[in-house]
Amino acid sequence: MALSRPLALAATTAVAMLALAGCAPGGSGPAPTNSVEVSTELTTEDVVLTIADETGFPLTDELAAEFTKQYPNVTFNITRDTFQNLTANAPKLLASDTPPDLIRLPTIGDTVKDGLLANLDPWFDAYGWDTWSAAQLAPLRVNEDNVRGSGSLYQLGLGYSITGIYMNTTLADQLGIDAPPTTIAELEEDLALAKAAGILPIMAGDKDGVVNFVVQAAMNQYNDPAEMMDWILNVPGATYDTPGNVQGAELIREWADKGYFPSDINAIDYASFVSRFQGGEGLFTFNGNWAAADTQAKMGENVDFFLVPPVEEGGDHVAMGAANSFSVAAGSKHLNEIVFFLNWIHTNDAARQIVTDVTGASPGGDPAQKQPEVAPGSLIEDALAMSAQIAAENGQVDFMANATAGIYAGAIIPESQLLVTSQITGDEFVKAVQAFYEQELAG
Repeated sequence: MALSRPLALAATTAVAMLALAGCAPGGSGPAPTNSVEVSTELTTEDVVLTIADETGFPLTDELAAEFTKQYPNVTFNITRDTFQNLTANAPKLLASDTPPDLIRLPTIGDTVKDGLLANLDPWFDAYGWDTWSAAQLAPLRVNEDNVRGSGSLYQLGLGYSITGIYMNTTLADQLGIDAPPTTIAELEEDLALAKAAGILPIMAGDKDGVVNFVVQAAMNQYNDPAEMMDWILNVPGATYDTPGNVQGAELIREWADKGYFPSDINAIDYASFVSRFQGGEGLFTFNGNWAAADTQAKMGENVDFFLVPPVEEGGDHVAMGAANSFSVAAGSKHLNEIVFFLNWIHTNDAARQIVTDVTGASPGGDPAQKQPEVAPGSLIEDALAMSAQIAAENGQVDFMANATAGIYAGAIIPESQLLVTSQITGDEFVKAVQAFYEQELAG
């Protein structure tokens, strides 16, 4: 089957260049295990591609099934682990003798510096990815100083996410709330109404750190998005300890003091808080577009999805959003095949539709290409509109959990568990996370 997007090089079996996997300068890791002549044609031999993905996200299963349907000689072996385990163990997996061909890698850390990831620049040229959104790809690049945001391309997204607030409209109607809040102050009024009526204001969980959808959402409304992005991208001199971050974290401490979170929040994991909200528990929950399709299926028309409101009415919005980032292992024995799969995800109409149907996310790729179809009035339609609004307002920031390889498990989870149970202040939370960040980067 031909590629859905015509290529100038489609008739050739290879281009006259070599892709040096893991060729970052100054790498202290293993020498490149595979140098391959770059091809934009898929092999006709039987191939099994391996993917290491995150627990609870079915997108790769559905994409793999569709790809095998179109290309029966290619099958997949997909393994899964929790976000924190996958983040912590990724370097070990990538450095093994049998690394996964493709790995969910939200935090690059030192994997480029250590020569563990394939540099995708040769395929960028061969496939003509220069028509794709440069801004969307920028966070997936790493420069020679090991700083994200520029340099060579080491990742691609399987969908590009946006986060916001889901509101149970049945409960909202009971409380006399007829529209999403337009400011943080209005949001707090709604939270107080729910609490007074015996309705849980915010369904959230922090067994695995996911309350940080709420924590960072609050920080984003008071902090300069550029400052947060610099910190996440490890720009020298960037700091987490800013007045805006402290103010946002202090707001979360206030919400904890007022009982706006579940009393058992630190025993609730991601899957549990999602299912409990979908089952009718909680006026609001903070989550991403990846939950839109399932939430719509469970709650029907009794749910809204909207951007976190700004401090000032009419102000620009800020939201977490990022590529559902995956990297190719430098040691992959199937470099051309796995990159063909990544290109197919961005260019094949069926694959692009799957990305949007499953995740509610934009499929990326060439913005001039036909966009996936969505049901009018659906949460996915809302999510796509939210993504467009955030892009227009230049308000997208990455997830703070992606700042370093160890920061999520080592600092953000344990410190947020203390914050949302009123055991530390917002200032203490921010300073603890910054201290861990500095220690990890120094090491």
